[in-house]
Amino acid sequence: MKNTSRTLLAAALVLGVVAGPAAPPVLAAASSPSDISSPADASSPADASSPAASERSGIPELEAAIADLPTSDATAALVRLGGTEGVWRGSSGVHDLTTNRPADPAGRFRAGSVTKVFTAAVALQLAAEGTLDLDRTARSYLPELIPASYGKVTVRQLLNHTHGVPAARIPGGTVEERYADRFRIHDPEEMVRSATAQKREFAPGEKQHYLNIGYTIAALVIERITGDTYEHQVTHRILKPLGLRDTYLPGTDPHIAGPHNHGYQTMRLDDGTTGLRDVSVWGPTDGWAAGDIISTTADLERFTKALFRGRVVRGPLLREMFTLPKVADFTTGDPAAYSVGLSMKKLGGREVWGKSGGRWGYNTGIVSTRDGSRTLVYSVNSTDAKGQEMSTVVRDIMVAAYGSP
Repeated sequence: MKNTSRTLLAAALVLGVVAGPAAPPVLAAASSPSDISSPADASSPADASSPAASERSGIPELEAAIADLPTSDATAALVRLGGTEGVWRGSSGVHDLTTNRPADPAGRFRAGSVTKVFTAAVALQLAAEGTLDLDRTARSYLPELIPASYGKVTVRQLLNHTHGVPAARIPGGTVEERYADRFRIHDPEEMVRSATAQKREFAPGEKQHYLNIGYTIAALVIERITGDTYEHQVTHRILKPLGLRDTYLPGTDPHIAGPHNHGYQTMRLDDGTTGLRDVSVWGPTDGWAAGDIISTTADLERFTKALFRGRVVRGPLLREMFTLPKVADFTTGDPAAYSVGLSMKKLGGREVWGKSGGRWGYNTGIVSTRDGSRTLVYSVNSTDAKGQEMSTVVRDIMVAAYGSP
């Protein structure tokens, strides 16, 4: 999850397009959770008439959280609540602002930094097999790429954001500049060289700073020790075993394959006005192993349940995903909130773990209590998905599912 200590309420945006009538929420609920062991049941329809589900799952609050879309904040939302406390599924908004047809609840989307959970899981699997040593330095695996100035950074520090490597320099400062440059192909090794050519932010293990670069380096380590591509390792180790048929890593392809709801971003248009631009087609290579995966809410729900049940990372290594480093955040000074792959937040008086992601036009999150009693997966087509403020729709979904911070 992104650091939610920032302001939760995003300012309303003045949009340059006129949306059609809001599509009503499509609601479904069930009184018992689906079973991760059977891929066929991941998207099976649920019984919306179950009174037990309505009482246990907080359906009115979740329904309200995604009602009335599209709005200035988002054009669509897909939500799946699961676990032993009850099951609820809903979608709202539109597939696109041209046809205004209802959002596709099974549509694919860019899951952004949720990718990091998959990368971390592969690394931990390799560690469990004895192929990867989390306490070995990245330079020992990539001596030609990692300079001596970063020679003490370990793989574990890459994965829990305590490495001290600054962000890679990516051209374009404004969203308009990034949009104009959206098809650029970013090479992972060049991004690492760009980052490590700069002065380190802090000594390894001293503080925590959430950045993509650690996962870029970690994926290159995975490729070095396996002699295989990062994409194939994720597919072979996670996607196929779990039956995640609608999840894939796009490589350099800027398109989202198959059915998907369009993503939009507020920006300055060619005529000088501010409005929404369709950003569904956008090169993914700046994110790579830190942020390029494409998925569905059904697949991510299946993955989340399997992960928290110890079916993706097994044994002691799973504890790495639920252990926060005892350091302060580099930017805020608050206690570290990120583990290997996940982050922790207290909502409604209890700890929840998960990961959020933001790509242009798409906000995504996977969340669960540690015991899996309540899981949440959402995809929100936010109109400022990479902004500094949290989407009000995302905020409302989180509060409806788990309670206030």
